[in-house]
Amino acid sequence: MAVSSEQIKDLRERTGAGMMDCKKALEEKGGDIEKAVTYLREKGLAKAAKRAGRETGEGKVIAYIHGTGKTGVLVELNCETDFVANNEAFEALGKEIALQITAMNPLYVNEESIPKSEIENEMNVQKALLEKEGKKADQIEKILPGKMKKYYEEICLIHQKSIRDNSKTINDLLQEAIAKFGENITVGRFSRFQVGGN
Repeated sequence: MAVSSEQIKDLRERTGAGMMDCKKALEEKGGDIEKAVTYLREKGLAKAAKRAGRETGEGKVIAYIHGTGKTGVLVELNCETDFVANNEAFEALGKEIALQITAMNPLYVNEESIPKSEIENEMNVQKALLEKEGKKADQIEKILPGKMKKYYEEICLIHQKSIRDNSKTINDLLQEAIAKFGENITVGRFSRFQVGGN
């Protein structure tokens, strides 16, 4: 079916996808904008998974000062090219992540950044608590992964639910950005400062 330039323009504005991708998605979905949005999102996220291992040597350090200036965050957001690093939407993503760090105070970017000794210590604490509840060894083995997942969700930035939309994690936001920009995007590191805090 033939699609109009208005439909293509509308879809481009909603998804940020290229003109030809929008045209193809609309043709594929019989001109249905909603279905075309879903189609492009799924396609983009599939591409994002392929990009995940690529080197992120460019990026920006984004600063965010909250409210009365008592809390501030610096976050290093990395990408593959200068072109993406200088994009306003990339900076907006960095601000969004900095706001998350301000509100939720994660300790690490992801599990890989947690010292092994800390993970082992948490596992031992959880095992001891489960034993105290009278759980048997085989039950503990089944329950422990869920307990550790919850622990990672609390202290790791990328596993936290977004404070603006708790149906998404910070990792989901990164995956959407990868799909949108066509480059791998990662959080390098961050620092959170609070007056009178540690």
